[in-house]
Amino acid sequence: MIALVSVSVSHYLVVGAILFVTGVICMATKRNSLGVLMGVELVLNGANLNFIAFGSSYLRANSLGLDGQLMSLFVIVLAAAEAAVALAIALNFYNNHSTIDVDQASDLKG
Repeated sequence: MIALVSVSVSHYLVVGAILFVTGVICMATKRNSLGVLMGVELVLNGANLNFIAFGSSYLRANSLGLDGQLMSLFVIVLAAAEAAVALAIALNFYNNHSTIDVDQASDLKG
């Protein structure tokens, strides 16, 4: 027989924590600026999943539970703006240095 297990808030929190930690590791280990940007997006998606989990109706039955979804929408808008600006910076860096390796940015020091 197949045992049915209901998905609870803790399951969402575990997946969100895995996404967050994966993003932090990606940001710390990648030398490529696009890899670092992907790590930032993973961190933001992990935070979004935690916002939605904490705003779910499992925790607060008397409210609509839209607080987490509204915060996630705000974070998604900020992530889109951050990705556009960071991609413009990466393209400008590539035009100047013919690489997107972040170790080559030593000439940007003031």
